[in-house]
Amino acid sequence: MDDPAQLSEYGKILIILLIGALLVCATIFLARLISPKKNNPIKSGTYECGEDPIGSSWVQFNPRFYVIALVFLLFDVELIFIFPWATVFGQSEYIAADGRWGWFTMIEMAMFIGILILGLIFVWKKGDLEWVKPNVSLPKVPVAIPDSAYASLNSTTYQVRDYKGHAVEASIVEKRAEEVVATPKPAFKPRFKKPE
Repeated sequence: MDDPAQLSEYGKILIILLIGALLVCATIFLARLISPKKNNPIKSGTYECGEDPIGSSWVQFNPRFYVIALVFLLFDVELIFIFPWATVFGQSEYIAADGRWGWFTMIEMAMFIGILILGLIFVWKKGDLEWVKPNVSLPKVPVAIPDSAYASLNSTTYQVRDYKGHAVEASIVEKRAEEVVATPKPAFKPRFKKPE
């Protein structure tokens, strides 16, 4: 690498980072330039998982979701430590150099996983992994209507009229015409005087 015109490996990484930053800035600038700017109350409102923000935000909530998320994160981070351990100490060169490396790493990882399992058992015994399940029950309304009345209504077969039939429409029009004719005229018609 005597030629100063050639880039080092760090120079290549710097160019990749600069191009990435330039592309991000260009897309943000284009979005600001091209996007429509029609503000309305719905667009300016707070978006929270599709729910309309109604009421005060100072409410008590059950933190069990966050506890379960943290326990999941703990066991997810555990994998970050297990994969490098398995790749480095799984190589036969280390074990061939000294056979105690294999036993040492196995005992070390067993202690690590054991501590995590003890933590999981502690959280489990404490009851933090149990989700609050809703109590499903049928609503009971105190009414004086007997159940037999509901049963007779539900067991009755009702005739469904043809909604496409012209005879039905004609009979409905005739009934409405009769209702219009049958309505009496008002007996009293108010008369108003203009104020002087």
